[in-house]
Amino acid sequence: MPDMRELSLRELNRTLLVRQHLAARTEQTPHEVIRQLVAVQGQEPNWPYIGLWTRLSRFEHGDLAALLHDRELVRSTTLRRTVHLSTAADFRWLRPTVQSYVAGALNTAYYRDEIAGLELSALATAGRELVSGRWMSRRELGLLLADRFPQRHTRRLAETVEVLVPMAHGAETGEWGRWRNRSVTVGPAEEWIGAALGEPDPATLILRYLAVFGPATVADVQAWSGLSRLAEVVATLRPRLRTLRGPGGVELFDIPDAPLADADLAVPVRFLPAFDNALLGYKDRRRVIAEDDRRRIAAEGSAGVPVYLVDGFAHGRWSLDGPDIRIRPWYPLRPDTHAELAAEARRLLDFTGAGAGGGLVVE
Repeated sequence: MPDMRELSLRELNRTLLVRQHLAARTEQTPHEVIRQLVAVQGQEPNWPYIGLWTRLSRFEHGDLAALLHDRELVRSTTLRRTVHLSTAADFRWLRPTVQSYVAGALNTAYYRDEIAGLELSALATAGRELVSGRWMSRRELGLLLADRFPQRHTRRLAETVEVLVPMAHGAETGEWGRWRNRSVTVGPAEEWIGAALGEPDPATLILRYLAVFGPATVADVQAWSGLSRLAEVVATLRPRLRTLRGPGGVELFDIPDAPLADADLAVPVRFLPAFDNALLGYKDRRRVIAEDDRRRIAAEGSAGVPVYLVDGFAHGRWSLDGPDIRIRPWYPLRPDTHAELAAEARRLLDFTGAGAGGGLVVE
């Protein structure tokens, strides 16, 4: 379904903000928004709460915690080999779809020396047996595995099992209150869900991605998912897709009839958490962050850098500092923008429970 229009960078930016509920907060439930986003980065416990807060009209910490305790969500390794929250229904196809990339972690230096010579199928079988019907910390799992596979790094044994066997993290691991992971409890994902996992489904992955991140390139889908060789799948889907052009004439794919936003759409300031989907959803991230700005935080990227948006684009970085939100602008800050950021910062501080009397501090 070819469309000869060439979309500007601002049109792509506004379209992203609309589809990600960043142009206006939504009345939908946390479960509905997580499903729309396919998976929400949850590498550190608190950040998904900030990401949902910035998108939802009504949201409290207990809303997300309840979904975890009711096992409506799965906290586990999926996209880009990192921890994400996904709905239980989506995890059934998402983890098998990205499993080949997850398993590729075992070829990295972090694992290679420690698992050299191990029979991985035997390790996976042992891991399944040990966690069957119970939940335990990675440390406990590693110690039990070391009884069967002596003279090996215990934590690496446990982590290798998590790579080989889809595991869910205990609900308490994803509760509000921690900016860094400490002890993580794990157990079989299929037991958590109460159903067997399905088959790999890259077509569904691509279509679901485009619905919320599109229009986008094949390289964008691959960067977001961690997978490669998706061009062949996109080729089979082409009759079902709309094709457009981006800046410079690059070919973009999209879902037919998905909304395209006007370049002049007025958008509010937003505080994005570290690892937010909107920042990590593309190979070419210029639709939300300028390349020079991306480079200035690239060295810290793996640790996550929270940024704030002004006029839809990353304008600087922010951090929670006691009762205050501290920002480091990359561009001049106009008085009206400062006032809008200060009001939004106050709402965010109320949500985090950082304490009364705080506000926005500009470095």
